[in-house]
Amino acid sequence: MKLHLHLLSDSTGETLENIAKAALAQFDDVETLRHFWPMVRSEAHLERILAEIAQNPGLVIFTLVNSATRRTLESRCRAMGLPAIAPLDSVSHALSSLLGQEAKARPGRQHMLDAAYFARVDAIQFTIAHDDGIGWENWEEADIVLAGVSRSSKTPTSIYLANRGYKTANIPIVVESPPPAALYSLKHPLVVGLTTSADRLVAIRRNRLLSLNQSPETSYVDQDSVQREIAFARRMFADNGWPVIDVTRRSIEETAAAIIQLCNERALAGSTE
Repeated sequence: MKLHLHLLSDSTGETLENIAKAALAQFDDVETLRHFWPMVRSEAHLERILAEIAQNPGLVIFTLVNSATRRTLESRCRAMGLPAIAPLDSVSHALSSLLGQEAKARPGRQHMLDAAYFARVDAIQFTIAHDDGIGWENWEEADIVLAGVSRSSKTPTSIYLANRGYKTANIPIVVESPPPAALYSLKHPLVVGLTTSADRLVAIRRNRLLSLNQSPETSYVDQDSVQREIAFARRMFADNGWPVIDVTRRSIEETAAAIIQLCNERALAGSTE
């Protein structure tokens, strides 16, 4: 199937794109032609978009807070027999009812330069500066410290968590080179161990060596050596009581979601003590 998908937003459209992406992931064999229309804030702009929609009819998804612009879009889509959906409406209505106040009709308010925005920037800067065991003296300032053997997705997971606002450091676990003693005495950060299957790790490492034009036949990719590494790391995690996440069949997003859940559970447990 071929689907024309029109995404209209009066802001950057980031939220709308994520919603559409999540929904489309539930369907197979659909060729999606996306028409992305950010910063729609005038009737004239909307008229140009409606002409394009008429030429390429399909599903219209929008986040428009201006009532006049929204009414125009909805009425014209009805006239063309096209569905027009505002995915945030039900959430806004529920919040309005529970909070007893009307939603502020301000485009892109979630992108304001508020404290959360600057906290996220700070988290990204911290995470980049504390990758691969660097800057261990400042680990106590981190929210999360990830530990794992080489190529166990520590860095990409750290960057993803940083974009969610978590200061994240990571440390490679190497049998021949023990981590700094500070790792075992951290109080503020949640230390999480990342592990994976030996087969997957060997395959990833072998591809890494090939991409660097290096010999793929070293102890770095030897099955027995890799299994010993993983066992060593697992013992360390168990000895220190750190939660462990197996990333073998997880995407970066899924791993990060599991870590965030651990953080939330830890914070909830602390608030009830």
